[in-house]
Amino acid sequence: MNHQAAQAISLDHRELNQAMAIFATDPLIGSGLPLWLPAGAVIREELERFAREIARADGCQGVYSPVLGKRELFERSGHWAKFADDMFPAMPLGAGDDELVLRPANCPHHALTYAAAQHSYRDLPVRLHEMAPMFRAERSGVVSGLSRVRQISLDDTHVFCRPDQVAEEAARALRSALHAQEVLGLPVDYVRLSRRDDSPAYLGSAEQWDAAEEALRDAVAAVGVPNCVEAEGEAAFYGPKLDLQVRDGRGHEETISTVQLDFNQPERFNLSYAAADGSRQRVVMIHRGTVGSMERVVASLLERYQGRMPLWLAPIQVCVMPVGPAQDDAARALADDLRAAGLRVRVDHDGSLGARIRASRGCRDRVMAVIGEAEVSADEVQVTDVASDFKGSVGRSNLIRIARQAYEQRASPVWRA
Repeated sequence: MNHQAAQAISLDHRELNQAMAIFATDPLIGSGLPLWLPAGAVIREELERFAREIARADGCQGVYSPVLGKRELFERSGHWAKFADDMFPAMPLGAGDDELVLRPANCPHHALTYAAAQHSYRDLPVRLHEMAPMFRAERSGVVSGLSRVRQISLDDTHVFCRPDQVAEEAARALRSALHAQEVLGLPVDYVRLSRRDDSPAYLGSAEQWDAAEEALRDAVAAVGVPNCVEAEGEAAFYGPKLDLQVRDGRGHEETISTVQLDFNQPERFNLSYAAADGSRQRVVMIHRGTVGSMERVVASLLERYQGRMPLWLAPIQVCVMPVGPAQDDAARALADDLRAAGLRVRVDHDGSLGARIRASRGCRDRVMAVIGEAEVSADEVQVTDVASDFKGSVGRSNLIRIARQAYEQRASPVWRA
């Protein structure tokens, strides 16, 4: 086992958080409800921006919906019957008033958003996207850091389409999910086609299931996924799905993203469209995620990179350090120019240079830029990029250009010509 692999096993995201200050917890707030500190907020903001870019490129429309709903909403959607034990208790507003519930999923709200307007076959597909919080009443003994929480912030899209559009929409969603994981550097181990088994618990007819599973196979073929595994009995009760499976540094497998077909919500909410012959036809609903839940993805990224995040995600992209007071003005000028280029910068001039370099390494600043007397004279900077194993002199303007380009492209900086 190499050093990096050993380190990945020994340091989980909670240990890394002690040095990086990504999130905090407080007993007055409660377990499983992390506070996102400034460094964590930067990572989350970048991930949300990335997710919205993917959604826009796929033709999704942004919406907002409330985190609360009447208990009746979740009774109608089926969540109350299936998941009441995992939901927070209903909140009565007073005698004779409605009971409100923190939502365990976003799909009922998006179903009603679709139902708020009339749709014809020519309008479809309709793709609704929201960076939406949802809530699970996890027990105190199972919540853990960012990987198991009570409020989940999900990159969530629901597609409403005709049956003949399912394969194309599933392929679009799968392609985007795989692209997202590639950019994030979270390798997908395999794609799982989760199918039903012989249990009577599944909703919908055998014909619906056969057609839906075949549409997902067509999507896998269209995208060209080389490693798809079919798994009977892994489907949700309301439809088959494609799961992107990953393994963490400890070998644990989990689902990072899903493309899920749903027969349940369209029936329960009477979601339809006007067909070419004037009849009302039932839509197919597809749940799709690309980046995933912010909490779980950040935990996975911290462990994947052992805290030294890709430059576009790094809370501090460049830490500028003058060797001594004589270089303070040059350091501040460089920091100002880096900020003007849209980069996140910290200037550290307190203490010995060695101590400052150790501190910068410890909190996982992506790039360390040291300016001494020689560097000021040559209009250069001594750059150390631990993640890319680079250490050397870089022209001041080149530092700004290379860092900005890497940020814009969500790529690693290329310091050597």
